Amino acid sequence: MNKYLILCVDDEREVLDSVIQDLDCFEEHFLLEAAESVQEAKHLIDEFEQQDVKLALIVCDHIMPETTGIQFLIDLNQQTSTQATRKLLLTGQAGLEDTVEAVNHSSLDFYISKPWQGDELRAAVKQQLTQYVLKNEKDLMPWASILDTEKIFEAVAQNRLSYGE
Repeated sequence: MNKYLILCVDDEREVLDSVIQDLDCFEEHFLLEAAESVQEAKHLIDEFEQQDVKLALIVCDHIMPETTGIQFLIDLNQQTSTQATRKLLLTGQAGLEDTVEAVNHSSLDFYISKPWQGDELRAAVKQQLTQYVLKNEKDLMPWASILDTEKIFEAVAQNRLSYGE
């Protein structure tokens, strides 16, 4: 089932390592990668796209050297191959204007302030991945034990009603 990628982007290595550690529970079913820059993130996205691995979720910091996380998320939202990607901003430095821009132009799906709690991050990621899978997978049952079981079962039941099974 590792045909989906979770990509975490932050220019501070310690923060990135902490995020990856908090999300390692998803590694059995998703590819989990880290990038210390937007350039590295773009390279990883391209590399995985060539292997037919889709970017399901990006967890991105805002303040980074070459471009902001919000601008990167806006860029991803404008590309067909990453438009469906769930976008989570994890930052302590985005002001109200930046956040509004992210919501309005990047289809930001979730926002978590630094410092974060591991449980809070895992719960948000689980919900975002559930939303992604519901919109992009035909066979939902294998995901029921990994993601939001209740939402997966509701979708399966709704699909059966829709198709008259």
